[in-house]
Amino acid sequence: MRLLERQSDGGFRLTNSLLDKDIPRYPYAILSHTWGPDSQEVTFEDLVDGSGRGKAGYDKIIFCAGQAAKDGLQYFWVDSCCTKKSSDAELSEAINSMFRWYQGAVKCYVYLSDVSTGKRKRGARNSRGNAWELAFRESRWFRRGWTLQELLAPVSVEFFSQQGKRLGDKKSLKAQIHDITGIPLSALQGRALSEFTVDERMLWAAKRETKREEDKAYSLLGIFNIHMPLIYGEGKEKAVLRLQRKISKASTGEHPIRWLPLHCIERATIPQTSSSPRRFALIFVSKASLTVSRIEKCRNSTAAVARTIHSAPRADQERRPFGNRTMASFGPDI
Repeated sequence: MRLLERQSDGGFRLTNSLLDKDIPRYPYAILSHTWGPDSQEVTFEDLVDGSGRGKAGYDKIIFCAGQAAKDGLQYFWVDSCCTKKSSDAELSEAINSMFRWYQGAVKCYVYLSDVSTGKRKRGARNSRGNAWELAFRESRWFRRGWTLQELLAPVSVEFFSQQGKRLGDKKSLKAQIHDITGIPLSALQGRALSEFTVDERMLWAAKRETKREEDKAYSLLGIFNIHMPLIYGEGKEKAVLRLQRKISKASTGEHPIRWLPLHCIERATIPQTSSSPRRFALIFVSKASLTVSRIEKCRNSTAAVARTIHSAPRADQERRPFGNRTMASFGPDI
C-alpha cells in the first residue's frame, strides 16, 4: 500500500510501499468516489512525473488532502493514483486488499460529484429545506459496485457535496442510506458481515453496476472475505463462477447454496426503486417452484434465454421480502 503524504507547503507526495505490519503507524484518510472518464482521472504515473494537475480528477485529490488536514491526518489514500495499475501484480494485491484498507482508515470521505449544495434560484422546486437530499438519493455513488465495500468497511464514513460541504455521516444519514440501498441498519452500524447470509449480502449488490464486467465479481471479494486472482478478459461469466466456488467453499456453516442460471427462471420479482423494468443478477422465486427435477432440468439445459423482469412492486412494498421466498443467486447472465 502506498499513501499520499501532505507536505508543509500544502503539496503532497507518494510514500514508499508499506507492508501490512507498518500501515498502523500511518493513520490515514481514504477517498470514496465515482470515476469520471479514465482520461480525466489522475494516475500513479501522473503523480510520479508531476503531471495531472489539469485533469478533472485532481480536484478530488485536493479535496481529500484538505479534509484530511482539517481532521489532523497527514496521510491519505486515493485509489486512482496510489496504485500502479499498469502492474498486474500490484493491481491484484490492491483489489484483494481493498476492503481491509478501507476498514483500516481513520476517516472515509465520500465525494459526491453529482450532489450540489450551491445556491438555488429563488422559487426553484425543493428550494426549502435540504435541497441536496433528492440528489443524494439519486447519486450514482449508490449504484456503483465498488462503493458497497467503501460504505460498509470503514467505521467512519462522511459524505460531501461537489463543493466539499459536509452533508452528514453514515450514522446521521443511516435512515436515508437504508432506504436507498435496502442494507439493514445493523450492517450500517458495524455488525459483522459474516453474520449476514450469502443471500442477503448478494442482494445488496444486485442493482450495482461496474465499468468492467469482471468487476461485478471482483468488487465483492471483501464483502465475503475471500481472495482470488484477477483475470481481466475472462468475462463476467467465468469471474462470477470462480466467485461462486470460493463462496461455496467458504460458506461451510450455511445451508448448501444453489446457484441457478438466470435463464432457468420464467417469472421472478425483486424489490425495485424504479418503475421501469430492469435486469438483476439476483432474483426471487417461490420455494414451491424449485423442485429437484426443475433444478436439475435448469442445470442441464443448454438453452440460454435471457429473461427480463417486468414486475414492479407497489411503492409501499416491503424492501426485504425474504419470507417464504428463496434466492437464485448469480448465474451467467449478470
